[in-house]
Amino acid sequence: MNDDTLTANPAAPEPEPTPAAEPVPAAESPEQPATAEPGSPGSRRLLRAGAATAAAALVGVAIGIGIIKTQYDDPAPATAAAPSTAPTPTATATPYGAKSNGSHFGSLRDLLVPVPAGYRPGPDDGVYGNDTELNGEQLSAELDAELQQIPKDKRDKLRSYWEGLHVKATGVRTYLSTGDDLVIGLKLRQFNQQEVQRINEYTAVFTGDTGLFRIGPTIPGHPEAHCYLMPTPPSAPIDYLECSAAEGDLLVVMNAEGVAPLPKDKIVALFTLQLDRLARPGASA
Repeated sequence: MNDDTLTANPAAPEPEPTPAAEPVPAAESPEQPATAEPGSPGSRRLLRAGAATAAAALVGVAIGIGIIKTQYDDPAPATAAAPSTAPTPTATATPYGAKSNGSHFGSLRDLLVPVPAGYRPGPDDGVYGNDTELNGEQLSAELDAELQQIPKDKRDKLRSYWEGLHVKATGVRTYLSTGDDLVIGLKLRQFNQQEVQRINEYTAVFTGDTGLFRIGPTIPGHPEAHCYLMPTPPSAPIDYLECSAAEGDLLVVMNAEGVAPLPKDKIVALFTLQLDRLARPGASA
């Protein structure tokens, strides 16, 4: 099973401890590494800190349950075309972006922010790899297989909740800083806009009111975003930060793991780039 253990009640999600394999780290139990090496977070398992968030745990059940990995190959380099007398085609529409109603179109791999300067592709995120997209059919098929392991009454409730989400896809990309001291994972989860908003709001309340988390940085221009740091001992050499935001029909989750103290400005800058890329037309960032 993936890194989000199935919960019994979709309306009131509760996180559970994470198994060893972590296909979709939308929500995992915070865990202190036994032998943390301050200089090499890139070799550590990515995003082990997100699971105290009950809302994220539920999303992981419904959306991140898929273990089937679809690794897209980059297109082959285009070969030179022979001269043609045909009229020059007009410019095609943008293959990805956001509509004014908040829904997004195009591949989630295109919607994910490209690896910027100062980073290179990061380590695999469990069975996902480091640059992956799963569609709704793949996620639904794997959900059916996973649900066979729980009682039928709970299985029916989770299946009903899943169908109401109208899940379209989940995408993930990881980034490793050139100094090898920071690993960031970004996830886009595309489903029903109302549920995206509700879960994001619930996560903000849960992480802010329980006292389990340390307050994280704000994201300029994006009041819907919120960040929080995992509970760790003051002397811990590795620290963990998670951010979440609702952008129309996309729940955007970022997890960062690195040498303490974390470079929060650098993390905020990358999350801001991602949210700006997803902004609907006419939205002010």
